[in-house]
Amino acid sequence: MNLLSYGLLGLLAREESSGYDLMLRIQPFWQAKHSQIYPLLSRMESKELLASRWIQQSDKPDKKMYTITDKGIHMLQQWSQESVAAPITRDELSLRLFCLWLTDKSSANRMLEERKRHFIQKIRHLEDILERIPAEDLHFGSKNFGDYILVQKGLMNAKAGLEWCQLVLRMLLAGDVRPDTNPFALKSQG
Repeated sequence: MNLLSYGLLGLLAREESSGYDLMLRIQPFWQAKHSQIYPLLSRMESKELLASRWIQQSDKPDKKMYTITDKGIHMLQQWSQESVAAPITRDELSLRLFCLWLTDKSSANRMLEERKRHFIQKIRHLEDILERIPAEDLHFGSKNFGDYILVQKGLMNAKAGLEWCQLVLRMLLAGDVRPDTNPFALKSQG
């Protein structure tokens, strides 16, 4: 099974869902499309990791709902105890900034201001999520504990990203970075 399959099992371990709902719920963790999700759900169902049922709807097409089976739970538990692979980074802004010397200062400022706005919006969104997590669920073993620590991670990353954008924007405004004023330079130990 691939990582997306385990992600889908993890979501289904929490609640019954349709394929469409799973596609929406997996997005914060993994960018996946219908064309990836539905064949995986079918394969996992044929391996008896999932079960499904149809819900008739009068105003829309019928909806297929999936639930995880005991076999699926067992598979998910085994996977959760395996070693974790190193993270994969894909960031278009980093690639563009690598080529920053080929652009003008106005374009550089625009890119960084856009990313700054992204981080501000993300911080607000994550803070809203944190407010909705019950304090009594903040312990290991609670489903909400995983949500809490992941939201905290996202919040820390977003705040660091915002701080970095502000730093680079200040550097662009200053026009240059001299070794004695370089915020990235290591302090010599005297």
